[in-house]
This record gives sequence, C-alpha cells and structure tokens, in this order.
Amino acid sequence: MVGLNETTYLEAFMDILKHFLFKVHKEGVIYILGAAAISIVICLIFNGVFLFFALLTLAVALFFRDPDRTTPLGDNWVVAPADGIVTAIESSGLPPEIEGVDGLYTRISIFLSVLDVHVNRVPASGVIRQTYYHAGKFLSATLDKSSDENERQTVLMETPEGKSLAFVQIAGLIARRIVCDLNVDDSVQAGDRFGIIRFGSRMDVYLPKGVTPQVIIGQRMIGGETILADLQNSGPARQGVKH
Repeated sequence: MVGLNETTYLEAFMDILKHFLFKVHKEGVIYILGAAAISIVICLIFNGVFLFFALLTLAVALFFRDPDRTTPLGDNWVVAPADGIVTAIESSGLPPEIEGVDGLYTRISIFLSVLDVHVNRVPASGVIRQTYYHAGKFLSATLDKSSDENERQTVLMETPEGKSLAFVQIAGLIARRIVCDLNVDDSVQAGDRFGIIRFGSRMDVYLPKGVTPQVIIGQRMIGGETILADLQNSGPARQGVKH
C-alpha cells in the first residue's frame, strides 16, 4: 500500500468494521485498536483468556458504534440530539456562557448510559451562532447541578424562522472527552452528526419559551429520529403512563 497516509489507514479500518460488523465513529478507532492490541498480547502470555478479551474489545467497539438514522423532515421539528432517557423537563435560563440571549427556555435533559449510542446529532436545521467549551467537574450526569458545574460544550443556533435554541454536551462521572465539530456560522441540518461524548454522559436541549415538548420524562430517545418538539406548537404538554 505505497503512498497511503495515516488517515487512509484509519478509513480502511473503519470500512472493514462497517462491512463485517457495524459502523463506528472515527473517535473510537484508536480505542478499538488499542483494546485489540492489548488483548492479543495478553492472550499470547496467558492461555484460556482469548474469549474474555475478545468480548472486551467488542464492547469497546460497540460503545463507538455509529448507526445511520432516518430523520423526519419538517421545518419546525426539533429532534433528539442523542440516544437515552429523558430525565428532566423544566423551565430554565440558558447556560451562563451564552451571550446576548436572555429569558426562560424549556430544558429537556437526556441521560446516556454506557450502553447507548454516544454519537450526537444536531436537533434542528439552521445556523450555528455561538459555541463555548467550559472546563468543569465530572459529577454524575443524572444530577441537576451537572448542567452548571460539569465539563460541557454549549452550542447556540438560530433556525430559518429566527428562533434561538441551544444544546449542550455534558460530561459525566466516566466521560473525559467531549468532541464537537461545529463552528460559528456553520449551516446545519437536523440529524447531522456533530460530535460524541466518551463513556456515559448527558445532552440538554433548550427550547424557546412557549414551545411545548412532545416527549415526557422517562421516555427513551433515538438520536436523530425522535421528535422532541414542534417549534410552532404551544399546546398542552403530553402525558404518559409507564407499562
């Protein structure tokens, strides 16, 4: 393979995984290769542990899986930015790092366990207006104060109708790297991949005041597919019952 650079080798490895197993995010390649290399070395030293370390490598690969999703088309729809469970829906101001935008918003918090897909997706179509990285703590992502105190990446966007909404990647107890590929003035479409949070985390979405969420606490989200809200809907909130 004369002339191939490092990027080409990584792309080739990802294509092999996609063909034989499943598609993975580029951020996971180094972890998967590392887990595989360590597993091979240990298996050469100790007999009878191949299956255990093969499963461990597969578990690492599964964490970084990046399945394709079908995003509903709609100018005013807001979709879930991540897989996980809705743990809170409440009135809140925007994160303090956002400048020039005041007032109350409706915050929807989605908790991601280590078993969920951790690739994050843009919740609505529009233009990115602000991005801000905040180096903070690593409290449990299930705690309400993690929205203010944990390491996070905040993004403010404007829809074609001129409405502002924000979404925030929040690190958890185990997460130690937030990846966000968005930049100010980027034009994005709902469902676009934009980053990943490694090993357990949380995503918050801030809807404009008066917009009624179309999800309820305890509901499971599918990133890029589940509709969180219609920006033109200000009717009564949905109700649900656990079966």
